[in-house]
Amino acid sequence: QVQLVESGGGSVQAGGSLRLSCAASGYSHSDYCMGWIRQVPGKEREGVASIYINSGRPYYADSVKGRFTLSHDNAKHTLYLQMNNLKPEDTAVYYCAIDSPCRPPRSPYGTRAPDEYGYWGQGTQVTVSS
Repeated sequence: QVQLVESGGGSVQAGGSLRLSCAASGYSHSDYCMGWIRQVPGKEREGVASIYINSGRPYYADSVKGRFTLSHDNAKHTLYLQMNNLKPEDTAVYYCAIDSPCRPPRSPYGTRAPDEYGYWGQGTQVTVSS
């Protein structure tokens, strides 16, 4: 059974930083991709960043490019999202997600929509105050 456990959320002021972690277990395919999705109450879920583990190449939503950095520690089976220069509009619940095996993304830019993942974590709250 696939399990994703997020940590690292919290409250910061605008311009601050947070690092989210996601420990993954229970997936059986070596070909998988992971990412972060966020949701603000009353709004649609947004794919923030994704990574194809075999290539290690990350993809980012335009709204976070240059501020967020995605990385993966293969030995620890852990995904990280370093979030710098946070803005109030980044306030959301952030979900870690995995697709195992990894299906090709619909977008030609490599980004993934929330429905392109098979499994989600429980979410962690990020609150950015102005």
